Amino acid sequence: MYLPDDQRYDKMLYRRCGSSGLRLPAISLGLWHNFGGVDAFENMRAMLCRAFDLGITHFDLANNYGPPPGSAEENFGRALRADLGAWRDELIVSTKAGYLMWPGPYGEWGSRKYLLASLDQSLRRMGLDYVDIVYSHRPDPDTPVEETMSALDSAVRAGKALYAGISNYNPEQTARAVAVLRQLGTPCLIHQMKYSMFVRTAEQGLFARLAAEGIGGIAFSPLAQGLLTDRYVEGIPDGSRASKPGTFLKQTDVTEARLAQVRALNEIARQRSQTLAQMALAWVLRHGVMSSALVGASRVEQIEQCVDAVKNIEFTAEELQRIDEIAQQD
Repeated sequence: MYLPDDQRYDKMLYRRCGSSGLRLPAISLGLWHNFGGVDAFENMRAMLCRAFDLGITHFDLANNYGPPPGSAEENFGRALRADLGAWRDELIVSTKAGYLMWPGPYGEWGSRKYLLASLDQSLRRMGLDYVDIVYSHRPDPDTPVEETMSALDSAVRAGKALYAGISNYNPEQTARAVAVLRQLGTPCLIHQMKYSMFVRTAEQGLFARLAAEGIGGIAFSPLAQGLLTDRYVEGIPDGSRASKPGTFLKQTDVTEARLAQVRALNEIARQRSQTLAQMALAWVLRHGVMSSALVGASRVEQIEQCVDAVKNIEFTAEELQRIDEIAQQD
C-alpha cells in the first residue's frame, strides 16, 4: 500500500498562480508522453508516486494524450485508484480540449459542444467528479471566443472544474479571452505556453499581458523536448526522442550548430553545479509571471533530477547575458 512521504512539502517550492489564491509547485508533471496505452503501467505508477513524494502536486493532462488518445487519462485514473486517490484534495489535476480527439465536426477546436462533451469524457476516463483546471487547448479561428469561454465558465459553474485556463493563445487572443471570462464571472487562472531558452515567443507581449491581468504562466517543453539536457551533449543518443520517428523533436532539429549551443549551455550549468536540465528549468522559473514548469519523464530518476532545480533558481546578470548570447544565436 502506498503511503506518501511525510516531508513531501518540505522538498518543493510553491508559487502563487497569478493573483489567485492557488499555489502550484514550481515543477509540475506533464503526462503528454510515456503515460499512454503503449507504456508500462507500473513505471507510470512509480513516477506518479515518486513525484508526489517530492512535493509535485500538479499533474497535467489533455483529452488526447496517449497514444492512443485518451489513454493517459485512463492510466492516470488507474493510478489514482491504486495509489493517490486518498490524497485527491492535495492534488491539482488539469485537462485540456482543443486538438483532434474523435472524428467528425464535433471532435476538435473550440465549440461549446466539443469542449463540454470532452470534459465529461475526461472525467469518466479518470474516474473524477471534477478537475482543478480545465483549459481551452488552442484558440479556434472559426468559433467566437465568447462561445469557447462560455463553455469553460459553464464547466466551472457546474462543478466539473474549479478554474479555467487557456493554452497557446497569443497576446491579442489572450486579452480577448480574459476579458470575456472576467465578464462571465470566471476569471482566467492560468496560461500554458511553450517556453524555453530556445523558444521565447512568450516574451513578445504575452508575459506582459499575463502580468497585467494577474494570470499565472506555466511552461510546457521547458527542456525543448529533451534537447536542453545532457543527453544530447555528444549528439543524438539511441532511444532519445530525436532518434524515433513520429516525435515532435526531429533529427533535422538537432543540427551541429544546435548541439554546439547545448554544449556551451551545459558548461554554464556545470559552473552553477547544476545539470543542464536543472539550469533550463531554473531559467524558465526566473521570470516572475511563471508559476510552474511542466516536465515530462520516462524514469523516476528524471523527475528527481528536475525537482532539484528548485535548489538554485537565482542567476547573476552575467549568467543571463551569456545564456542569451548562446541560446539566441541563429
